[in-house]
This record gives sequence, structure tokens and C-alpha cells, in this order.
Amino acid sequence: MKRIFLLFTFLLSFVQMKADEGMWLMMLIKRLNGVDMQRQGLKLTPEEIYSVNNSSLKDAIVSFGGFCTGEIVSDQGLIFTNHHCGYDAIAAASTPEKDFLKNGFWAARQNDEFNAKDLYVRFLVRMDDATQRINSKLNNGMTAEQRKAVIDAEYKAIQQENSENGKYTVVVKDFFNGNEFYYFVYQDYKDVRLVGAPPSALGKFGGDTDNWEWPRHTADFAVFRVYADAKGAPAEYNPKNVPLKPKHHLPVSLKGVQPGDFSMIVGYPGRTNRYMTSFGIEKMIRNDYPAWVEASNLAMKVMKKYMDGNKATQLDYASQYANVANYWKNRQGTIDAVIKNSTIAEKQNEERRFQDWASMPGNSLYSGLLPNIQVYYDQIANRNVERMYSGILQMNTKYITIPFQLGSLFKVYAAQDINNRIAMKPQLEEAINELYADFDAELEGEMLNSLVNLYQTKVNRDVASRTLMAQASESLSLQAHSSVFANKASAVNFMLNPDALKLDADPLYKLSNAYINDVRALGTRFAKVEANFAKNNRLLLDGYRKAFPSKVFYPDANGTMRLTYGKVDRLPQRPDRNYDGITDNFYTDMQGLVNKYKEGDEEFDLPKKVMDMHAVRDYGIYADAAGYLPVNFLTDHDITGGNSGSPVIDAEGNLIGIAFDGNSEALSGDIVFEKDSQKTINVDIRFVMWIIDKYAGSKRLVDEMTFVTNDHPKPVKGSELKTKKK
Repeated sequence: MKRIFLLFTFLLSFVQMKADEGMWLMMLIKRLNGVDMQRQGLKLTPEEIYSVNNSSLKDAIVSFGGFCTGEIVSDQGLIFTNHHCGYDAIAAASTPEKDFLKNGFWAARQNDEFNAKDLYVRFLVRMDDATQRINSKLNNGMTAEQRKAVIDAEYKAIQQENSENGKYTVVVKDFFNGNEFYYFVYQDYKDVRLVGAPPSALGKFGGDTDNWEWPRHTADFAVFRVYADAKGAPAEYNPKNVPLKPKHHLPVSLKGVQPGDFSMIVGYPGRTNRYMTSFGIEKMIRNDYPAWVEASNLAMKVMKKYMDGNKATQLDYASQYANVANYWKNRQGTIDAVIKNSTIAEKQNEERRFQDWASMPGNSLYSGLLPNIQVYYDQIANRNVERMYSGILQMNTKYITIPFQLGSLFKVYAAQDINNRIAMKPQLEEAINELYADFDAELEGEMLNSLVNLYQTKVNRDVASRTLMAQASESLSLQAHSSVFANKASAVNFMLNPDALKLDADPLYKLSNAYINDVRALGTRFAKVEANFAKNNRLLLDGYRKAFPSKVFYPDANGTMRLTYGKVDRLPQRPDRNYDGITDNFYTDMQGLVNKYKEGDEEFDLPKKVMDMHAVRDYGIYADAAGYLPVNFLTDHDITGGNSGSPVIDAEGNLIGIAFDGNSEALSGDIVFEKDSQKTINVDIRFVMWIIDKYAGSKRLVDEMTFVTNDHPKPVKGSELKTKKK
């Protein structure tokens, strides 16, 4: 009965929520019959959005590589996602002679589509509720170890019951800080190929300057295709594989958008912390994120120094640099937004109300939770700062990660007899090629010196790695260059002449292993503190849902498929922004793009062909009825990292845009939804199609897609569309 009551409260709060807040599980959309969305303009039934037995909208949405979202847009497995999501694959396909990042890439034929090695897409087959099953075996008297053992056993059993002998990947996740559990059955396809990408002057137009800012004029999209075997089943890359025939694909709408139009986004948002306490937020913006920003800034400076001097290095580190830069600006923007929006004060007011409720008779279980959580954040303050500096070090210092990863293989390899070494050699060669694929020894030496020195300067000794603190940071690069792991050639040389004693004495091997052991020891040291916090945090959210029965409670994002819905919307203009070319602040157009053009500028240059086509208004069928070519537009959807590449879908289930960014006014949105200022920035699908069709001339892609227009309210093939003259 208690479970039924909680579910009723959950669903009731969904109905009462503002349409633009919350990231909702697909299964719950169906249970609600879509009443709230239909009231706001949705024309689809719940069964058309999420169905286990029939094709539905969910079947056109994929987790792209586990870090972004993509959508299927043809019956031949064509995928749209963001340019920045495909950045690594585009860089990997590039060479100094054929720079696809700079110049763009368009496969003229299907045979020219480029194998995106190690990239996969994941389809959701179904999901289900495991809350009652797991919670019936748990109680608050259990130790953390006992609770974990029960949960792990149930996770394993659920995975075995639903995987169909490995056909499916089954993931069980907790929700509401461990109060509820759901499992997800997926099918993964590992043959994914790059089909097309605009040049970076379009796909990354505005660079770091415009990142997280509005107005935007960015063609942040790329095109891929998923392949399967002859029977349509997942398969490793093979030239004989064929394009996947999906259960559903999204028609593209060329009708255009207006403020107030119903829209929704379905994707795989990464992580939000909407139920973080004021104590956690304050530590995050006063201590943790400033450390992350400082370390990221240093890592970027080191990369930029070498990237600017060498074209091959620029391509090798382009994706890594872009990733660091993105989070660097995000973290700093979060700090600014939390302070500006008085987020902490709002949380404190809510906590005072909760504490009043917890002090009432019968609520003693919850009365000490907030004080205990405050103590926790004091206990781990220095520890969290160490994690920020250590995290950037591990993400960007290959002289730490490569010796640890490759060294363990070398250790085993050196101990084998000649026959076993021969058998193991192909695996070792593959690992060496992969780890040194994007590698500059001089850059890595300076990165090691710089980040270790920063770590030594900034981290409290009580929680620091003893190994790093004991290093003479200015000489680390010299040690690195004499190491077995100095570069690919030295690693290959060790493989050909293995020597266990030499490996054991290697400075980088000793450094990386000792450092990783320090990291593990630090985790063990704080394990009980973290376990106690997890319990308090779980009980706190349980108490919050009882203390505030009329408040909206929805599950934090955790990498599972979610739907968020709302409308096309405007954003109030700010005096410090340039709105040149904007007549209504919900969209930008080609004129605004050209107005930002700066010849030769790294962030604001444009291809001459774009300028020439704009000069004669060569927009084809992709122009708005008012005559302009749309570029980006705004919606009020609730998204976060991982939603990059998600489809923006209209009331009839057609694709109208691709989500790619948020706005700086609401970068605190992962902590609290900023209902007055939080927007999603999207590429207008008409701009995407203009680039594919008119700019790139990739008519074969247009022909395989389906479209709806004012003249064609029912989907028609691209080959049937009438092309307007310029």
C-alpha cells in the first residue's frame, strides 16, 4: 500500500508540474495517458511515444556512444547528432592532408562512409519497475555493506533474467537517491559510420566565445549511420554489413516554428543534482568548481601551446581540448549563475521548512538528517578539492594513464614463455596503437610537470597523494622521456625486448601505480563517511516527499532515456549581448550569422561558399515563409549534458531541430530548474537540411529521408519534394 501511495504521489506531482520542468521516464508517460502533454498540444498517443510491443517514437532515439544522444532519420539507419558529439570520430578520420574537421566531410557513396571505431549506439527495448522487488529485501537497520550486497544480488538476477543469453544489455539503476529502482533493456549496435559533417567554421561557429551563450549561430550537427548484419542483428564492423532497418525513424518537418508551439525532447541526459542541499551547493561553488576551473585552464594552456605549433597535434588533441574547454566554461558559468540566482538562499529556506516538519511528533527519523549532512560536507571539503585537481590530472595526463593501463599488460607479457608471448602480441600491438594514437611526447611531458605542480601547490597534504607530493615536478618530464612509455616507439621496443626488471624500475610505471594506489587508499579512508552520507541523503529525499506532498518531485537525470516537454520560447534580451539581425528573440537566421563573420578569425570565419549563397539568398525549400534562412531557435525544455544531439520533436512526432546547448543565465540548472531563464538552444532542422542539400550537395541523403511540409502534411520521401529556385 505504501508503494502505491508513493507512486500516486509521484504521478500526481507530474500532472501538477510546469510543462517545461522535469526529465521524465518513458514508462511513466504511458501510465499518465499523456493527458498533460495533450492538453498543451501533443497530437500523439502515449502508445505512439513509448511502446514495448509496437514501433514507437522511442525506437528512433539512441544513446550515442554513451555520452550523447542521436536520432534515426531514415529507414536506412541514418543518424543525426551534434557536431561536438561526433567531434572525436571526425578528428580520427582526419589527417593533416585531409582535415575533415576544418573542411567538412561528406561521403559521396555509401561505400565512402567512414568506420567510426569504438563508437556504438544503444536502443532502448523496454524498461520496468524493480522498486518493490528490491525494497522488500531492504531495511534501514542494514549496514551499508549489507544493503549493497542485497542490491548487487538483485541487480545481477534481473540482468540474467532479461539479457536473453547476452542478446541484450540490461542496466538497473536507482532513482530518488536510492529510494526507487528501475531496469532498462538495451540493444547495442557497434558498427557506426561517419556519413557527413559540416566544416568547423559552421559546426563550431562561435567557438568558446559563444559556447553556452545566446544568440547562437551554430550548425552543431553531424551525420552517422548504423549498420547491422544481413538479419538486422548487431555486429562488429564488417564491410559486408548493411544499413539497419529501424523500427521507427523521425520525419523531418520543414514547416517552421513559432513561439508557443508544443515541442518535446527525448534523449539521454547525464546527471542532475536537483535535490542537493545548500551545504553541498555552497562547497561546490566556493571550493570544488573553482579548483576544477583552475586545473582545466592550465591543461588547456598546455594543449593550446603545442596545438598551435603543429597541425597533426592540433587534430590529435582537438576533441580533448574541446571537451575540457566545454566543462571549464560550464563550471565557471555554474558558479556565476548560482550566485546571481540566489540558489543557496532558496535551498536554505526550503531546508528550514523541512526541519520544522522533521521536528514534529512522529518524524524523528528525519530530524537529524540535515545537521548530519552538513557535517559530512565539512568532513570531505578538502577531499573534494583534491578530487577536482586529481580528476583533471587523470583526464589529461597520458603519462599517468598509459603506464598504468599498458604497464599491466607488459607485466603479464614479460612473464610469459615465447609461445604465450606470440599469442599475446596482437592484443598488445592493438593496445599500443590505440593508446598512442593521439600523442605528443613534448606536450605530455609539460602536462605532467604542470598539473603535478599545481596539485602540490593547491591540495591539502592531509588528503593528498603522497606519491605526487614527493615528486620533483619540474623534473618529471625528464623522467618520462627516458621511460618505456615515453612514446610509441619505446613501447614497441619493449614489446620486442621484454624485460620485467626494467619495467619494475621504470619511473613512470612506478609513479602511475603508486599514484593509483594512493587514490584507492583515499577512497577506502572515506568509505564509511560516504556510506553514511548516502543513507542520510536517501532518507532525506524520502522525508522531503512526505514533508512537501504538493511539491513537484521527479527523478534526477542518470543517463537513462527521458522525455521533457514544453514549447518554443523567447528569452528576454540583455544589454551586454549583440542582437544584430534578430527581429524576434526566439530564433537566429543566416543574416545574423553573416553579421558575426570575421575573415580569418578562429571562431567567426565562414566558408566563402556560405557567403556567396547568402548574397543571392540561395536558400531553396529551406527558407522560412518570411524569406529568411533560420539557424538556431529556443525552447524552454529541461535538459543537461548527455542531451546533446537530442531531437526536438513537434506535436505530430516530426523532427524540428537538434538540441545542442543551454544558456549561461541558467547554468545552475543542474542544481535547480530556473523556470524564468532556463532555455535550450537548438539547431533549426531547416538549416541542417540546407547545409546537407544546398551547401554540401548530398542529395542522396535527402532522398532517403522523409519530410512533412505545408504542401505535404503526410510524410513523403525527399525525392518527391519540389525544389524551389533561388
